[in-house]
Amino acid sequence: MTLGLRQRLPCAREKVFPLFDRLGDLASEHAELERALADPGVHADADQARTLAKRYAELTPIVHAYLEWQQVGDDEQAALELANEDSGFAQEAVELAKRREELEERLRKLLVPRDPNDDRDTILEVKAGEGGDESALFAGDLLRMYQRFAERHGWKTEIIDSTVTGLGGVKDATVAVKAGRSGTGAWSRLKYEGGVHRVQRVPVTESQGRIHTSAAGVLVTPEADPVEVKINDNDLKVDVFRSSGPGGQSVNTTDSAVRITHLPTGIVVSCQNEKSQLQNKEQALRVLRSRLLAAAEAEADAKASAERKAQVRTVDRSERVRTYNFPENRISDHRVGYKAYNLDQVIDGDLDSVIDALAAADLEARLAEG
Repeated sequence: MTLGLRQRLPCAREKVFPLFDRLGDLASEHAELERALADPGVHADADQARTLAKRYAELTPIVHAYLEWQQVGDDEQAALELANEDSGFAQEAVELAKRREELEERLRKLLVPRDPNDDRDTILEVKAGEGGDESALFAGDLLRMYQRFAERHGWKTEIIDSTVTGLGGVKDATVAVKAGRSGTGAWSRLKYEGGVHRVQRVPVTESQGRIHTSAAGVLVTPEADPVEVKINDNDLKVDVFRSSGPGGQSVNTTDSAVRITHLPTGIVVSCQNEKSQLQNKEQALRVLRSRLLAAAEAEADAKASAERKAQVRTVDRSERVRTYNFPENRISDHRVGYKAYNLDQVIDGDLDSVIDALAAADLEARLAEG
C-alpha cells in the first residue's frame, strides 16, 4: 500500500529543524519508488531493481517516522483545542507533545547522511610497533580480538597476508572481514578501530614482573570492487621475492612472494601467504585497491569540508586511540573518554560497547553539523 501524504498547510512545528525541510520530498520519492518496484518491468533489470530496493529500504523508516510525527502533531493540536472545553484533554496533550519530541529526535538521527561505505566489507591491517616481542604478541592479540569479534557477528574473516614471530606474535597481518548477508557491512563497525593501540602489562618475557608499555598500529579501509578502482599496470612496480618466516617449507622454496609499489601514490603492498606468485599478486592488488579508495575519499573529504573537531574515525597510525591495561583489567578509548573494566571480555572479541560509544559520538558530531 502506498504511503500517502495529507495535503494541508505546514504548521509551525515543521520548521523546528532545518533538516526537516526535505522530509516532504523524501516522502514523495519513497512513494515513487514504491510504485516503481510494483512494476514487473523494473525487475527485468536486476541491478536497477536492487538499487531502487536499497534506496526504498533506506527511506522507509524515515517516512514512517515522518507520517507518525505529522499525525501526532495533529492530534496534539486537537487535544489542546479540546482542553479549552474539557480539561481532561490537557494530560493527553502533554503526552502527545512528549511523543512528538521523541519522534523529532528520531527523525533528526535518521536524516543524518549515512556513511556511503557502511555496507562495504573491510580490509583490516595490524602491525606491531616498537616494543620487540611484546609488541608482536600484542598485535597477535588484536588480530585474534577482531577475528572473534567477527565471529560474534556471524562475519567471515580471511587472512590475506601475515608475518608471524617465533613466540607466536604477529609482526604484521592483513585480514579481510566480510559481513555477508548479516544486514550491515563490516565497515560500519570496524571503521572506528584505526589508530595506535597501546598495551600495558607484564610481558611473558619479563622475569622481574615489571609492567611494560608497547603499541601496535591498526589500519582499516573499506574494500573496493575492481570496477570501482581502476589500476593502470604502467603505474605499478612489481617485485617478487622468497617468502620468509614460519609457514611451511613449500612457501620458502620459490620466489612466490609479491611486493607491489603504486608509483603515483607511493603506496606499497606485499603478500606472501599464498603458494603461487599469481595468487599473491591478486591479493596484494585487492589490498591496494582498498587503500587507493580510502586515499581518494580522504582527499575528497578534505576538499569538501574541514576536518570535524569531534571526529572519532581515523586511519592515522600516529594517533593513540586506545589503551589496554591488563593489571587493572581496564580498557580506555581516548577519543570519547570511554573507560570500562572488562578488558578480558573485550580482548575476547566483545567490542560492541566501546564501538557503540564511538558510533554515538560520531552521530552527535554529525548532528551538530546539521
